[in-house]
Amino acid sequence: MMNTSISNSFKWLLAALVMLSMSIFASVSQASDDLVEPQLIVKTASEKVLAVLLDRREELAKDHQQIYDLVEEVVLPHFDFARMSRLALGRNWNEASPEQREQFVEEFRLLLVRTYATAMLEYTDEELRFLPFRDDLDSGRVNVPMQVIQSSRPPVSVNLALYKNKDGEWKVYDVRIEGISLVTNYRSTFANEIRNGGIEALIQSLSERNERIRS
Repeated sequence: MMNTSISNSFKWLLAALVMLSMSIFASVSQASDDLVEPQLIVKTASEKVLAVLLDRREELAKDHQQIYDLVEEVVLPHFDFARMSRLALGRNWNEASPEQREQFVEEFRLLLVRTYATAMLEYTDEELRFLPFRDDLDSGRVNVPMQVIQSSRPPVSVNLALYKNKDGEWKVYDVRIEGISLVTNYRSTFANEIRNGGIEALIQSLSERNERIRS
């Protein structure tokens, strides 16, 4: 059974991914010529997914596997789940066996994908606005600040942290919603779970959560 801390963090994750899905799927008003490469990655992904979502919303709502497949195809290539997993486990990553690391990465990835896919259906007519880009692209590590503009609510701050891998590809490794880091939030939660029952208990908790989402 998933403990209370994992369950509460899952609720935060769902809220965060709803906002992230809005940022990925919202319409982008800026012209491509005004954006740098990491911003263009977000813009391109948003346009691809938004087109499918608007065209097949009813179909996707009835068959979540198709949503999972869409996220796997369009969104996942831009995320580094192995890096996110290492950061989320913190020092506990070094204590885990290779098999446990592999299992954790897969369960954490499934949790994010399935929650993210479900959050897609929350999209209405939000607009994504890129804020001024101030980082140095040559550093290989940047933040892409954005605002999700909603008609009936205040703007929401969304920040994607990306790094350039050895193949020259920009990958997302953290998401911050209103300044709250997804990775940092889960690092604390996972550390508590490991202290109480070990990493195997954490992996089992994530697996159970994924099964419930799938069903």
